[in-house]
Amino acid sequence: MRDFQAPGRSVTFGTEAMCATSHPLGAQVALDVLKRGGNAMDAAIAGAVVLGICEPQMTGIGGDCFVLWTPPGSNEIKALNGSGRAPAAASAASLRAAGHSAVPVHGVEAVTVPGAIDAFCHLAETVGKIGIDAILQPAIHHAETGVPVAPRVAFDWIGESACLQGRARELFLRDDKPLSAGQIFRAPGQAEVLRRIAREGRDGFYVGEVAQDMVDSLNALGGLHTLDDFAATACTPTDPVAGPYRDVELVEHAPNGQGATAILLLNILSHFDMGGMDPLGAKRLHIETEASKLAYDARNRFIADADHTTRLAHMLAPETAARLAALIDPNKAMEQAAPLTEAIHKDTIYITVVDRDRMAVSLIYSIFHGFGSGLASDKFGILFQNRGAGFTLEAGHPNEMGGGKRPMHTIIPGMIRRNGRVEMPFGVMGGAYQPTGHARLVSNLVDYGMEMQAAVDAPRGFPEAGVLRMERGFSEQTRAELADLGHRIDIATKPLGGAQAIRIREDGVLEGASDPRKDGCALGY
Repeated sequence: MRDFQAPGRSVTFGTEAMCATSHPLGAQVALDVLKRGGNAMDAAIAGAVVLGICEPQMTGIGGDCFVLWTPPGSNEIKALNGSGRAPAAASAASLRAAGHSAVPVHGVEAVTVPGAIDAFCHLAETVGKIGIDAILQPAIHHAETGVPVAPRVAFDWIGESACLQGRARELFLRDDKPLSAGQIFRAPGQAEVLRRIAREGRDGFYVGEVAQDMVDSLNALGGLHTLDDFAATACTPTDPVAGPYRDVELVEHAPNGQGATAILLLNILSHFDMGGMDPLGAKRLHIETEASKLAYDARNRFIADADHTTRLAHMLAPETAARLAALIDPNKAMEQAAPLTEAIHKDTIYITVVDRDRMAVSLIYSIFHGFGSGLASDKFGILFQNRGAGFTLEAGHPNEMGGGKRPMHTIIPGMIRRNGRVEMPFGVMGGAYQPTGHARLVSNLVDYGMEMQAAVDAPRGFPEAGVLRMERGFSEQTRAELADLGHRIDIATKPLGGAQAIRIREDGVLEGASDPRKDGCALGY
């Protein structure tokens, strides 16, 4: 039980349904959809699209998504890849010839075709109950009338708006300055796009005037995108990947997402007595950090477009984890492997919904970096993602940029099964941090028996760019002991990630937790 005299929040309980996400309006919309007869998929999509208006620096209709879900009353987990592809004419060789060693993060070269809208329309038709028209009405309303900017969103707006260029500066700045908390943000151009999608389905976005606006805007900036690239966009049903940790099973989306990295990381941690360590102590964070370095090195080598990922079985094999665990020195930090040229980020939204029939949805939706590419379409103001910066330009690499390929993705939805029963849809936002965040949350729950909200709240660390970034929640003693082990310590200036989770208890009660690092909440009834 938490200390009720200390700052914090309680878990949320419900019996009928629940949503946990990063903005209260997204959670409220999801529950409203459920009460109007929608199921968990309808609610998750409705809430996610609203979040693109509430948190435009994190996500939007110009982005991608990945989804895990269970049919009502089932423990089978299904997966859908809603990530877009590079234009057919994209070429790593051309960028190398132009003198680039990496895809320009805020250049038109990084803009991949948005995949989320196609996925949302497909899921609304095949899994949902109320149709895409009804699903999109809340987002249309809020895009038209506006939403007050929330405190965490305002914090991000200040730090990330420098990338905005051209038309995007007009749309996402006021008097050429970031919006502040409480100011109203409106997106009437996006409201019109959503109306067309509500009326015409995916064709309202991928063909016709909206697609022409996107292609013309990108071509004017030197992009190679064509109407055929947009018309050909199609989501891909796939099978999730899974791996055991102690008495639970972690289920992740398959590549091109990096979910397998979290499974490998836990496979490595399984070789250590994590539960015997202080959960906030140096020893635990040291082992987790070293395991992360090794798991991410494997990610950088192997994960790419599903058609180009050939060593996934090796990455998830128990003997691979055993060999990597043997490389960890409990008394000394290793150097972090040099990253590939693909960019990393810390911006996305995550929403999870469980309905009365116990359909569980785990959905993540992103435009990659803060405000994506910083570029927007001229007429409708669609902010383009820069997910192509997730490619490498290394010749011959599985994740080398290529026409029609999907880049390696950082966003990953997760689920936990125990004894074959789906127990918890969850996600930990935070770009590259996400596999470590998934592993740490699972370890907090399994190794230390933390209550859900405490497991979410607990401080985090992450090895990145040669330093161990640590949130301020760790003690000075822990930081000093890690420094003595050879870690270069850096106090994080921003929170590491943001988690949302719903536990489906065996007695049928739903238990929700939402990260205080974000503006959101878990709501149930």
